[in-house]
Amino acid sequence: MQSDFEPMIYQFDRTIKVYPVGDLHIGAAECLVSAWKQFKRRLASEPDSYITIGGDMLNNSTRSSVSNIFEETMRPAEQKKWLASQLADVRDKILCVVSGNHEARSGKDADDQPLYDVCCKLDIEDRYRENAAFLILRMGKKNGDGIKNPTYTACVTHTTGGGIYTGAAVNRNERFGMIVDGLDILITHHVHKGIVTKPQKILFDSHNKKVTVKDFTCVSGTSWVEYGGYALRKGLQPASNTRQTINLYRDHKQVEVVW
Repeated sequence: MQSDFEPMIYQFDRTIKVYPVGDLHIGAAECLVSAWKQFKRRLASEPDSYITIGGDMLNNSTRSSVSNIFEETMRPAEQKKWLASQLADVRDKILCVVSGNHEARSGKDADDQPLYDVCCKLDIEDRYRENAAFLILRMGKKNGDGIKNPTYTACVTHTTGGGIYTGAAVNRNERFGMIVDGLDILITHHVHKGIVTKPQKILFDSHNKKVTVKDFTCVSGTSWVEYGGYALRKGLQPASNTRQTINLYRDHKQVEVVW
């Protein structure tokens, strides 16, 4: 299993789309299976589209978890098989896979990493990270000038903590982004809220004797579950299921998030 701090490096020769995917919660009664299958068909049809996987793809209820195992539509083993079969024809579009708190239940109870098992089945275990994935996305010529051939840096992680307040999620994401020097994009999941912010940090460039400000983009991904069940019992707000697209441009550096 690769270290969290070992970056994954990709080279692209055209503008690309990146879809943040997480919180599918397959096995939960509220999982929007038909919406997922429709999205996957769209992904397969777009040659320059890719996905990051940010955890909680499996609902993975266990006897010690908060979720009720008797409400599941699939056993955990069946959830793994189903996800692997769903991802098989788009495996080359997966930039990284990061575990979430629902998959971590098996690690705590049985020293098992379900998403790592899925990656092994797909022969992409080198793209799996347990806690966070760091990506270097290079555009155009490998030895380009950095202006017309920009490089984007991204971090994908699931995060933790409650999802009741939108402000709390924003603060947590931006605080984490501030500690990753040189970061362009932070992609998080867990709170099921579609949030995009562009905070700035001060950049102290001692080499060029400059002090400037640099922004980075925080994207909190949406979920694939309809409102009800656990969220309703806990009094959580309904969350958006509208998908986000991150456009990364080839000929100039621009991170654009559209809905």
